[in-house]
Amino acid sequence: METTETKETMETKETKHFIQEHIEQDLGTETNKLATRFPPEPNGHLHIGHAKSIHLNFGLALQYGGTCNLRFDDTDPTKESQEYVDSIMDDVQWMGFDFHNKLFFASDYFEQMYQFALILINKGLAFVCDLTPEQVQEYRGSYTEPGKESPYRNRTIEENLKLFAEMREGKYKEGEKTLRAKIDMTSPNISLRDPVIYRITYVPHYRTGSSWCIYPMYDYAHPLEDAIEGITHSLCSIEFVNNRPLYDWFVENVNYSKFERKPRQIEFAKMQMTNTIMGKRYLKKLVDEGKVSGWDDPRLHTIKGLRRRGYTPEIIKEFCHQTGISKTGGIVEIHTLENCARNILKSQAYSIMAVINPLKVTITNYPTDQTEYVTLENNAETDLGSRQVPFGREIYIEAEDFMEDPPKKFFRLTPGGEVRLKGAYFIKCQEVIKDSQGNITGLNCTYDVQTKSGTGFTGRKVKGTIHWVAVETAVKATVQLFDYITTEDSTEDNRFNENSMEQKTAYIEPEIEQSAALQFQFLRHGYFAKDNVLAKTYNCIVNLKSTY
Repeated sequence: METTETKETMETKETKHFIQEHIEQDLGTETNKLATRFPPEPNGHLHIGHAKSIHLNFGLALQYGGTCNLRFDDTDPTKESQEYVDSIMDDVQWMGFDFHNKLFFASDYFEQMYQFALILINKGLAFVCDLTPEQVQEYRGSYTEPGKESPYRNRTIEENLKLFAEMREGKYKEGEKTLRAKIDMTSPNISLRDPVIYRITYVPHYRTGSSWCIYPMYDYAHPLEDAIEGITHSLCSIEFVNNRPLYDWFVENVNYSKFERKPRQIEFAKMQMTNTIMGKRYLKKLVDEGKVSGWDDPRLHTIKGLRRRGYTPEIIKEFCHQTGISKTGGIVEIHTLENCARNILKSQAYSIMAVINPLKVTITNYPTDQTEYVTLENNAETDLGSRQVPFGREIYIEAEDFMEDPPKKFFRLTPGGEVRLKGAYFIKCQEVIKDSQGNITGLNCTYDVQTKSGTGFTGRKVKGTIHWVAVETAVKATVQLFDYITTEDSTEDNRFNENSMEQKTAYIEPEIEQSAALQFQFLRHGYFAKDNVLAKTYNCIVNLKSTY
């Protein structure tokens, strides 16, 4: 649920954009209270672009003391389901917004929309057409050529009423007839060239069952829903700018006495982001072809995928603030989202040691049966306390923290070299152990008991400090490391990066299973979160440092 703190954050952090300027101007004139809506079609799961729209619509309502409806534009039973409805409601609430009693469905208005269609027919503004979908498209014309009127355009009002009623009764096949608005086939705005407003579909609706076999088209239903609900500001992406006259035409001509005013449509640029896939059709294709594990695959920038990967609502909201709202299109760099994650997690995530490419080290002069504990801070940025970490004779270090033939300025472990184990002792490499093929399989080292961290040791110094995990108490887990799901040079037909995920076995200090923290900083690796589907699996939210 949104809080006062969130409202204050929005007011202070967000630079005023053009939509806010319009709203403030309108609130000072005839519009007394702001009413917005978030109107998804329940035909897929939401992605990061929808998250921005959620934040915009609900956030503005909160900021200006208005309301925001969650409304499902469920006018196409061939693609919609309750699964998507439930998922979308869950995502909106996870984002921190509560729609209270402001939950609506286009399907609630089916009878009302049918009656509106009868009004249009009776006014001579709608007709039943027998052209096939292909013929309708052909008759529509182009941007340079006017459209051509349907031969059925001048049917009488009585005939249109009779045919439309028979369409509802199921007397015709799919595609055999449609109801079209009668506007202007010569209009330079193609959306006004007698658009289809009802089509026949013999597919049960997930909410209304088989009660209907005719369904309103989106462009007809959407503006009427806004008007019925008293929406004052209809915020939509720039692709709908040419539809605005059509939307106004429907609202103006159905003669509904309860419409206090036409919703004011304001368009903004649709968000695109590099190295990601946001189109529902492509996302569904990845899921259906099994290239990803589902809509919640942590490589996807669906809200479900981001949640599973470990992103928080705070990160998503910060991303929305930073990318802003504009009229012109632009592509947002994925690094912007990643940097938002780093900036927030650096003060919230618990630092923890995890070894992802293990090399076993035996400290030969350390007592065989001894285990001691060293103290490590939970976060270097903020005061999140400290923890006790077990240390023993055998430890894992990262394989890349040892080099047998190191270059200059390599300050980690080398043969005969010395390094500090974070929070613990200095160790010196005495022997390199190899298999029959010459591969390094382990190290024998000695430790200096006088060099334990936190004991006031002020003697000799070493330049390198490395992390480690005690073998005996290490938690064995899977870590999932991610590359971008698309590369910059991907084409539309070859967008998926087959190497976008790598699974590795990691050894992690036992705090990982004892802590109530949800996100962790694996030292020198990145920020990770426990996977909510796979047992003992941790997803890399983002690398520790920017790679650009």
